[in-house]
Amino acid sequence: MLRLYSIVLKNDNGIPKMKNVFLRVAVKNSFLSAFELVRCEWICFLFFSPFFFSCNQQTDQIDYSLQVKPIINKNCISCHGGVKRQANFSLLFRKDALDTTESGKPSIIPGEAAHSEMIKRLTSTDPEERMPYKENALCKNEIEILRKWIEQGAKWGDHWAYVPPRAVTTPVGNGIFAGFFGGSSSKQTIIDDFIDEKLKAENLSRSKPAEKSALVRRVYFDVVGLPPSPEQASQFIENENEDAYEKLVNNLLASPKFGEKWASWWLDLARYSDTKGYERDAGRDIWRYRDYVIKAFNEDKPFDQFTIEQLAGDLLPNPTDDQYVATAFHRNTMNNDEGGTEDEEFRVASTLDRLNTTFQVWQSTTFACVQCHSHPYDPFRHEEYYKTLAFFNNSRDEDTYGEHPVLKMYEEKDQKKLDDIIAWVKKENPSAEKNTLLFLKTLEPKIHPHDFDQFVNGELIDTKFLGIRHGGSARLTNVDLTNKSVLIINHQTPEKGGIVEIRADNMNGTLVSRFEVPSNGWKWKASFVPIPNMKGVHSLYFKFINPKLKEGYPVTAVEWIAFREELPGKGRAGYQGVVTDFDSLVNRTTEGTPIMIENTERVRTTHVFERGNWLVKGALVKPEVPRLLNPFPEGQPTNRLGFANWLVDKNNPLTARTIVNRVWEQLIGIGLVETSEDFGTQGAKPSHPELLDWLSLRLMNEHKWSIKKLIKDIVMTQTYQQDSKVSAELLEKDPLNKLLARGPRIRLSAEQVRDQALAVSGLLSDKMYGKSIMPYQPDGVWQSVWSDDKWETSKGDDQYRRGVYIYSKRTSPYPSMMTFDGSSREVCTINRIRTNTPLQALVTLNDPVYIDAARAFASKMMKASADPAAQIGFGYESVLFKSISKKKLSILSSLYSDALADYKKNPAEAKKLIKEEKPELAALTIVASAILNLDELITN
Repeated sequence: MLRLYSIVLKNDNGIPKMKNVFLRVAVKNSFLSAFELVRCEWICFLFFSPFFFSCNQQTDQIDYSLQVKPIINKNCISCHGGVKRQANFSLLFRKDALDTTESGKPSIIPGEAAHSEMIKRLTSTDPEERMPYKENALCKNEIEILRKWIEQGAKWGDHWAYVPPRAVTTPVGNGIFAGFFGGSSSKQTIIDDFIDEKLKAENLSRSKPAEKSALVRRVYFDVVGLPPSPEQASQFIENENEDAYEKLVNNLLASPKFGEKWASWWLDLARYSDTKGYERDAGRDIWRYRDYVIKAFNEDKPFDQFTIEQLAGDLLPNPTDDQYVATAFHRNTMNNDEGGTEDEEFRVASTLDRLNTTFQVWQSTTFACVQCHSHPYDPFRHEEYYKTLAFFNNSRDEDTYGEHPVLKMYEEKDQKKLDDIIAWVKKENPSAEKNTLLFLKTLEPKIHPHDFDQFVNGELIDTKFLGIRHGGSARLTNVDLTNKSVLIINHQTPEKGGIVEIRADNMNGTLVSRFEVPSNGWKWKASFVPIPNMKGVHSLYFKFINPKLKEGYPVTAVEWIAFREELPGKGRAGYQGVVTDFDSLVNRTTEGTPIMIENTERVRTTHVFERGNWLVKGALVKPEVPRLLNPFPEGQPTNRLGFANWLVDKNNPLTARTIVNRVWEQLIGIGLVETSEDFGTQGAKPSHPELLDWLSLRLMNEHKWSIKKLIKDIVMTQTYQQDSKVSAELLEKDPLNKLLARGPRIRLSAEQVRDQALAVSGLLSDKMYGKSIMPYQPDGVWQSVWSDDKWETSKGDDQYRRGVYIYSKRTSPYPSMMTFDGSSREVCTINRIRTNTPLQALVTLNDPVYIDAARAFASKMMKASADPAAQIGFGYESVLFKSISKKKLSILSSLYSDALADYKKNPAEAKKLIKEEKPELAALTIVASAILNLDELITN
């Protein structure tokens, strides 16, 4: 006999569904009496009633975020959201959804589903009335959820990512896996408990621990980005002490190579490049920012401090050079210095990019969507984008040819002059110290030619430099001359006799200055011109005179001007020497790094751009953060510094979760939130939400934002140390390894593939920091228009430095890096895709760097033994730390024999390969190249 019992369960989307449960019982001619049957039914009822009642309790109250929002996003929001508001009905915000529609009536009446037009339209049989229009009708379950939701008051809910992490109850580790597999050097951790809880719910168990040979490779690559040496691997493999693995992890975290590995990851986020981008894509000296990132990771700089320095280091009290350099994070935006471009257009583009990148990097949010309209899926309003943009819109950079402001890096003798000048100023007028130091280090504040207007007989030369012909003029508005007594004008003046006349307020106004511009050929020179002290803000009219010039030639070319107070202490002994040194430092050409400086004069205002068009300005806005997220911290300034502190405030719901998820993804291969670029309502749900919050709170509160401690937490787990082998059954059930029933299995990054080849061959240089390198690449690959920039192959060991130091050109990235899915760095790259293509094999078999590595690796193999088979076995074991199988040894030995026969017949071919007529070495080089190309070698 079959008895059918119906119980209410939930499907994967949280939607109630009936589940029929059959209980097979025997009544007639069986061992069960009727009494026993009744008893059995009661047992069944008692067993299943918790499901029935608990599910009923859960489904009585509709959850907006889990049940309603997915239906709206899938079926309604494309026509009734931030982009479109058909019939003036929007479901993006509750206020809009309850507002009057085009019909004059609200579409949703809370508590009255039967009278709500939304339900009427969803259930209509008229194809012209029924919604979604000309699309498949919603299923009955979906309509029922929406109906109940409206009946319950149409309450809106908060998406999980926009609620700050909450303290969670950690699972009670039952020890079911702890020590189950012999030989593990780790203990069950709280992270493992979270993972195990999910595995148990899915009737899965963790894989056995990885072999030590695999684990040592894995943790080396994940922490420092390089393979261990054979000696380092053996030391760990042969160490039976329980703390061997933890000591290894601690040593790796302390290694200076740690910073290089993690900098490669961060530079993708920061869209770091050695060039400016766009058509010219000229070079940019910004490598000191890369070095700052490496040092910050090695120092384990707390992530909140790391954040503040990059976003607003220039606004900190008495910022150091490193803190200024950190702000080059913002200056990694592209800069279009091609002639004919509009500086303001590309300044705006850079500012928008900074805002978008900041939200991508720290908030995993597609805030960029809001530039043109309110967000289609997340509750960010159009005007909120520009209120947030106002935090970024007052910086001194203006898409200029010289990429100002630039932090000048003085040589030792000039640094001594700088120190002496500042000591003088501090003694004579302490209040002038900060401003003087800022100008000598950055030449800020200054004014660029694109701020001039009302050109007469002149223009901007190549849209960059002020070029006015004889008798011509140009106007500069809103100049505050209070306490200003010196004009500094940076110019090129090939012809003698040029005169500049400056008048205030109109062409015939008060004479401010009349001076001869020194002739200095085609070199830039900053000339100092005394001006009378005039209080207040004025418009200045610059008239240029030189009747000796040929028609059409400018009197001078001006790159920038600055109005300044004269140095204090005039008339005192030594004053003129200080002035002379000041002049020489302003004119000194130095290395430098583009940085951020905030406007203190000529402060900008921010407007909403109608439909995202920078030329169509709407309402004036003030700096303000999105209301959806945490409040702006009290007492913080409304500038980038205050904004940075808002980002790392512990009430921010996204920052800690974002960095935890990104680090987890780097180590495990997939984030706890798979869509690491988008935590919004269209992104994936966390696979382990409680673990994500626990790690986030631990990072902020216990680890004080220490990234090294976060990494150690993860790599010390048994989850991380699992074997990565996968069964067909597990692969079918969990192809992406979201449940973490096996260890990570990841193709090495572009940098790591190259670094490994150089490391195992013995060619890898240990040199750190400094200018970017240019390894060999064929002529013609790298071309630059409108410039003489060339790819000049680095000399000596420099060409064998780590991949993080390779020169990055946006319009022509290093080819082998791109083949292995590197980034061109034109925009922020959250995560690189991982591909497996024949081109990758062509790189590792033919790229000159890999040929050099294979030749050096073969030389090491030859020194190990006189027997070719032993040489091959040594080579394999020295990179994978386990003995080679007979089958692989047979294949590689055959490859060696065939290559040796060919090279003995054609010794000239051997010389082409290894630059020597040594057939044995050439043949072994082919084998070494094959080993370096093995899947198991380029996979971690």
